Amino acid sequence: MIPEHLRPFFWDIRADDFNPSAYPEYMIARLLEYGDERAVAWLRQTFPEAQIRQVVRTERRLSRRSANFWALVYGIPAEEVAALKA
Repeated sequence: MIPEHLRPFFWDIRADDFNPSAYPEYMIARLLEYGDERAVAWLRQTFPEAQIRQVVRTERRLSRRSANFWALVYGIPAEEVAALKA
């Protein structure tokens, strides 16, 4: 179940039925793209840093702006970030 404070970021799913651990890449990507400070704090407490870094590297649905920001935060070279490749 998605915590109440995160539900506004998941407007397109049935939050009562969603299990974040069943779809971690979706959950991580959505919060990296749209989340606020509280959402990102929850994300970092819930998922291992290695898993978040992997999503930053592989998720093509991140906007270029978000992908660039998170690549800088996690020290990932731009050429390793799928959303930043042409």
